Amino acid sequence: MAAFLMRPLGAIVFGEMGDRLVGRRNALVFSILLITIPSILMGLLPTYDSWGVAAPVLLVLLRMMQGLSVGGQLAGSYVISIEQSSPRTRGFRGSVCDASSVGGFLLASAVTTLTRSVLSDDQVNDWGWRCPFLFSLLLAPVLYKIVKNTEESRLWTERSEQQENEGVVRETERKETPAVVDLFSSPFRRRQLVGMVGVLSAVSSSFYTLFLWTPVYLSHLRGILTEKDADLMNFVVVGFYICFLLISGKLSDTFPHRMDLIRIGLPGIIVACPTMFGMFESESRFGYLFAQLSFGLCLSLVQGSMAAWEVELWMADPTLSFTGVAIGHNLASTLFGGTMPLIATFLFYRADKLDASSSGMLWPRVLPGLYVSILGFLALYCISKVVRHPHDVRTGDAKLKQQVASKNQRGKKASRDQKAKLLKLEGELLSGGGLSTESYIPPVL
Repeated sequence: MAAFLMRPLGAIVFGEMGDRLVGRRNALVFSILLITIPSILMGLLPTYDSWGVAAPVLLVLLRMMQGLSVGGQLAGSYVISIEQSSPRTRGFRGSVCDASSVGGFLLASAVTTLTRSVLSDDQVNDWGWRCPFLFSLLLAPVLYKIVKNTEESRLWTERSEQQENEGVVRETERKETPAVVDLFSSPFRRRQLVGMVGVLSAVSSSFYTLFLWTPVYLSHLRGILTEKDADLMNFVVVGFYICFLLISGKLSDTFPHRMDLIRIGLPGIIVACPTMFGMFESESRFGYLFAQLSFGLCLSLVQGSMAAWEVELWMADPTLSFTGVAIGHNLASTLFGGTMPLIATFLFYRADKLDASSSGMLWPRVLPGLYVSILGFLALYCISKVVRHPHDVRTGDAKLKQQVASKNQRGKKASRDQKAKLLKLEGELLSGGGLSTESYIPPVL
């Protein structure tokens, strides 16, 4: 939970770096370093027997550092990938980012499963638990090289150069405010942010329900599968889900409006989640697997195009897009994703009491799924009534170019006006005799 609480703060820090200070690529490099170093240190951390209370305190601090990094990592990959792509490929490239993230989850599960399979329980408890953390030593150089060789976002580069040129001709240098202040100072941007969090509430809660809480529900809470079988089934579902994501991302690029596919997937989530929990009562392993795959398919229809949709919400101003995506995404993950296991577990125990008094009726068992359905209705309302999406597949690029050209024209006009004022001032000084032509030094533009 400590890591989730740090994610919004990480969104602010890395958003400022990506939008105002060092650019998207360098911010992403810093986030990779910030998550790698704590992972390695966690693998080397002394035990409680050696260091006492200091060991768990350091463990929590390292987890908080990881949460800070995650606050900018996924958003950074979204922004730099989508801003480099054309309107016809944004959905697919965004789905590749999400598929890579889920693939990391799959790889972590594979390493953990392999460690438990090769080592005995005593060896795992003694030193084997460090292996998954130290495995990041192998991945970090590869990730660093990939990101370091990636080109910087063209939109951010052009906009930052334009702002530097505008600053030269200002009469008084205006102090630039932080990106997060600019984001919250506009009523329209605040509305966009609230709407974005509302839409992502269904995605975050569904993701953590399907891939983190469901294996625990099937094994520890219900006892209808062993922990090994539940993890194996989850491994299969994650593999299929990666394929679903890539197909949905490609499919979103064929729709006239990207939100159309999201509006198709949200009703699927609303129906599929409680249905999944109902099918867990079937006492059939095929039923358990089919229920999770059906829910994963509906979720992929929403998440497959979500990365492109998030970035396009803020594309009109490239000096705010990293911050907008990072804060909106991580607020939703913290408020609805991080709390989902706690709420679902509470609803499960509540359902146990209701089940005892309702003569074995099915509806108490689907309470966790009904909670996700409520968030699905919230997301459907936000994407239809709250968010104002400025781009779509066919006209988005033209609108973006028009807005950038308009800002460039305003910057050029301000430059011409400033030069005219300086020339007028020069003429008044010379004609009034206040300065001689020999002693007058014209201002440097």
